[in-house]
Amino acid sequence: MNNFEFYNPVKICFGKGEIAKLSKLVPKGANVMLTYGGGSIKKNGVYDQVITALKGYNIIEFNGIEANPHYETLMKGVALAKAHKIDFLLAVGGGSVLDGTKFIAAAALWEGSDPWEILSRRSEFHVEKALPIGTVLTLPATGSEMNGNSVVTRWETHDKLAFDSEHVMPVFSILDPEVVFSLPQIQVANGIVDAFAHVMEQYLTYPVNAPIQDRFAESILITLIEEGPKVLANRTDYESAANFMWAATMALNGLIGAGVPQDWATHTIGHELTAFHGIDHGQTLCIILPGIMNLKRETKKEKILQYGERVWKITEGSTNERIDATIKKTVGFFESVGIKTKLADYGVGSDIIVKVVDRFTKRGIKGIGERGDLTIADVAEILELQLK
Repeated sequence: MNNFEFYNPVKICFGKGEIAKLSKLVPKGANVMLTYGGGSIKKNGVYDQVITALKGYNIIEFNGIEANPHYETLMKGVALAKAHKIDFLLAVGGGSVLDGTKFIAAAALWEGSDPWEILSRRSEFHVEKALPIGTVLTLPATGSEMNGNSVVTRWETHDKLAFDSEHVMPVFSILDPEVVFSLPQIQVANGIVDAFAHVMEQYLTYPVNAPIQDRFAESILITLIEEGPKVLANRTDYESAANFMWAATMALNGLIGAGVPQDWATHTIGHELTAFHGIDHGQTLCIILPGIMNLKRETKKEKILQYGERVWKITEGSTNERIDATIKKTVGFFESVGIKTKLADYGVGSDIIVKVVDRFTKRGIKGIGERGDLTIADVAEILELQLK
């Protein structure tokens, strides 16, 4: 096992009715900016629950945060927060709202020349302070409710970039599984595969004798495989919704990634599919992951075989046959919850290869993945493999 530091101060309030605790969680006398997306929280009753719980608080609302939150939109939120001297942010929504709110929290106190530096020059400029954040999660998927990660899209340039900082980790997050009941099927499906891919980015690398992390990761994968279809089949199944929600949170709160190598090539490539073509984040991961497993079958061999045996019970055949069967099972799971895995399924042709290669070249990217050996040429091959 590799050396590691693990820190997670986020208080989780999990279960039905927990939104009512907001009055005990949000600091008394705070100037609160309530952030949310397109207004679905007003249709499903979450907005009313939040407003009722925060009766007596000074609240400024900022809505319209998009899926794959736009930098241009978020900067309006930054201006609003500054104008009203906001000292607490409450994000009510899914991962995009939470990610966008984290950027607002950091950018509102940013002392650099351009807040975009938080993302574009993350290796040089580190977030050292941010406004405090609380969250009410409405869509299990990204794990943003229990980590310091954020992904933001700059629509003007079609860049989708990430940053991370312990200073934007939520003070608390409320997770009420009943919010899953009213979500569209595609959002639930995307959430299931997003959480699945998060686990794989931390698990499907190479062995470092970390059995606790491996077993935790495998348990999350198995839970998503078992509970995900139940949620899709019966949207009011509270127990399955709860198991799905907690699995998505545990997938990316730092626990299973402690002391092990991490990949993140699937996300790095997938972000470009969203940036250029607007494909849902979860869908991009389902396109790219099988291609990476195929191309990197040798360097990932031990973990692919372990994953195949422990998660899918694949024990027979040659090494390549078992790897092929494991990839097939993974693709089958994605498609069983309604997510297609080829670029052609989303109307994307071979021109995407040129676009992504050009962008990675201009950014000076030499290699990605857990070993840093997935080259730009490999990226082109993965996209070629996943065309149709």
